[in-house]
Amino acid sequence: MKTILSSMTALAAVFAFTACDSKQEQVREKTLENKADNLENKADLVRKQGEAAADSIEKRDPGLDGHSTEKAAEATRDTTEKQADALENQADAEREKK
Repeated sequence: MKTILSSMTALAAVFAFTACDSKQEQVREKTLENKADNLENKADLVRKQGEAAADSIEKRDPGLDGHSTEKAAEATRDTTEKQADALENQADAEREKK
């Protein structure tokens, strides 16, 4: 009975130690997480700047050709949204590396 108990204790210890991440692995994961967070922050900034640029385009409209002004503002919003989405996709890819 003592042999079985000793064997199970040893086996449990082996599993406990292998389940822990090494310090290097923890640093690697933290680095990936930070990179992903930075990409998401950059995506938020791109969205904010794109919205500000689109608003600026709309405010410059002298009232002569509102349709083309609206199209230009919408194109700016679409372009910056795609850029922000690409940055968020990169962030997701970084997190998946963990």
